[in-house]
Amino acid sequence: MSHGQFSDDGDDNDLLAEINMIPLIDVMLVLLIVFIITVPVMKHAVHIDLPRASNEKEQPKPETIRLSVNAQGVYYWNEQKLDDDNALQGQLAAAAAQQPQPELHIRGDREVRYERVAQAMAAAQQAGVKKIGFITEPAR
Repeated sequence: MSHGQFSDDGDDNDLLAEINMIPLIDVMLVLLIVFIITVPVMKHAVHIDLPRASNEKEQPKPETIRLSVNAQGVYYWNEQKLDDDNALQGQLAAAAAQQPQPELHIRGDREVRYERVAQAMAAAQQAGVKKIGFITEPAR
């Protein structure tokens, strides 16, 4: 046997103390390939911008005022009938003074004269109401 483990002279106590490097090199090459593949994946991680929590007090949402004008030109403030245009002026002035200022949603009947809706818009502007919107129904 001349493969290096036993000598030919018959002395079984003389072993060759060589390390077999082939399996060690194979393991090192596998580890090198694993690291080459995983390092770029770790560098291209997904960046997430997480939300930040705060202890600030939440601002109250302003209320919405519904101003309706029926076919006869009568004003309704949140479904309550107003006696005359002076009552409308007083309600609008009170709403404009609130903090935060409420939104004014105007609903005009299809049969009402446009003049009554325009008067309500002008009164709201004079009172200082900043947010005015119109409510309509979708076409059928």
